[in-house]
Amino acid sequence: AILIHEKKCRKSKIVSEDASKKELAKELADVVGLAILNAHLLDIDLEEAIDKMPADLSGGMKKRIGLARAIITEPKLMLYDEPTTGLDPITAKEISKLILDLQKELQMTSVIVTHDILCAKIIADRAVVLENGKIQYTGDITELTTSKDPFLKNFFSDELIEETGRK
Repeated sequence: AILIHEKKCRKSKIVSEDASKKELAKELADVVGLAILNAHLLDIDLEEAIDKMPADLSGGMKKRIGLARAIITEPKLMLYDEPTTGLDPITAKEISKLILDLQKELQMTSVIVTHDILCAKIIADRAVVLENGKIQYTGDITELTTSKDPFLKNFFSDELIEETGRK
């Protein structure tokens, strides 16, 4: 499964206007386990969200619904592309924690591409750091975040520590 950051959502409702289709969608959701997912995703109120246009949903709700759709098949591998982009810091932490919880509960491997250092620190066991577009560093997230390497110190620090000679 893949969860991709979308800059714009389609201009269609989550479910059709037709009431019978809504009922069928609710029944199917129960059958395939969205009721169980709802327990995992405590902040999703599908009853409330089902009648809304994507533009009417908060960024966090869009991420949660996208995640719920992606994990419905209980994948063994999940790829995330910038899962916290565009979210406020609190919601970004909530989504990161949710990803970590789902990863453990569903026993799936997660590969996350992110610029969000806090997200990486919350979720990652291991990380790959690019420098000038090439893989330069790999390792345990704790090793990387506590490294004495000037580039890594700057990369993971909240402050600019020293000049790295970056091109």
